[in-house]
Amino acid sequence: MKVMIRKNSEGELSAYIAKKDLEEPIVAMENPRMWGGRITLANGLQLELPELGSDTALPVTVEARRRAE
Repeated sequence: MKVMIRKNSEGELSAYIAKKDLEEPIVAMENPRMWGGRITLANGLQLELPELGSDTALPVTVEARRRAE
């Protein structure tokens, strides 16, 4: 699914899934640099993000996979 990852003015990360019209804060990351690992959204949804460079500019839209909880 297509997911937009962005950072607000306070530096908090969030994920927006257009198909579901859902935006939730990212509350946990498997990898400190986020890319290539699992993230958990505030509503409990877990997504596997693709491997990207640590210098990837935000906002960015990526193809993420939903993970079983």
